[in-house]
Parts: sequence; C-alpha cells; structure tokens
Amino acid sequence: MKKKITLLFISHFFFLIIGFGLGVYFLPILTAPESVEISKINEYENKSQYQTEFVRDLRGSDPFHWGEAKVTISNTKITVNGAIAPGPDYKLYLTNEFTQHEDEFLPIKDEAKYVAEIKSFENFVVDVPLNVDVSKFNTLVIWCESFSEFITAAKYQ
Repeated sequence: MKKKITLLFISHFFFLIIGFGLGVYFLPILTAPESVEISKINEYENKSQYQTEFVRDLRGSDPFHWGEAKVTISNTKITVNGAIAPGPDYKLYLTNEFTQHEDEFLPIKDEAKYVAEIKSFENFVVDVPLNVDVSKFNTLVIWCESFSEFITAAKYQ
C-alpha cells in the first residue's frame, strides 16, 4: 500500500511540474495582444531613422530563445515585423554594446536603458518613452527578466 501511495505521489508531482512548466510557456502566448496590422507597421517603418534585423543564429539563440524579424527604430516607435520566441516577462533594452548571450548582457545590464515590456511575439510596435534618445545607443536587446535569459539582439548603428 505504501508503495502505491508513493508511486501516486511521484507521478502526480511529476505531472504538476510538467503542467506548471507548460503554463509558464503558454500563458504569455494565450494572453498576448493581437499583432499589429502590417499596414500600420509599414507606416511606422517609413518614418524610422534606423533599420536592423533580429536573426536566429546568435550565440545565445536556441529553439526557445530567438528572434527573426525586420526591426525599425525611430524616436517614438520601435517596430518588429516578424517574430520572437514566446515567453514570459520580456523587456526591451537599448545598449551601446552588441551582445549575443546572457553572459555578455548581464555585465552591462545596469548601463542598459529600459524601454518597455514586450507582451506580443509577432508583428508588434513598442512606444519609446520621451526620456529615451535612441540615437545615444546602437543595439536593441530583448531579455527575459524572470529567467535571466537572452532572447535576441540587433545592432542598428
């Protein structure tokens, strides 16, 4: 009888952990706002000062942490025309140093300029706060704050 109870406990605990992990992964996807229409992104792209791309082959990229998109930057908007890997608690930072991995970003994170939370994962627009001058930086970094994971980055100047 004890063996059966132990086995039930272990199996239920295992599925609880799996369910929690799936919830952490899928909840941001399920609650993400709708993607911005391409026509609106194109309108912002035409007014941008800088253009770059998120690519999948960065050192910190893997099947769960990546970006693949055309990115444009202006003083008021940052547009992402493409997709980033979905996940929780993403933040967009500006830096003066191109980073490809968390071991490169963590030492400079304190000097990085926080721009906004990322809640969408495909075709989205981020408003640049008034106190942020994008011309004083050269790189965008998307970072998962909860798990201290590098998602993607792109140098724009």
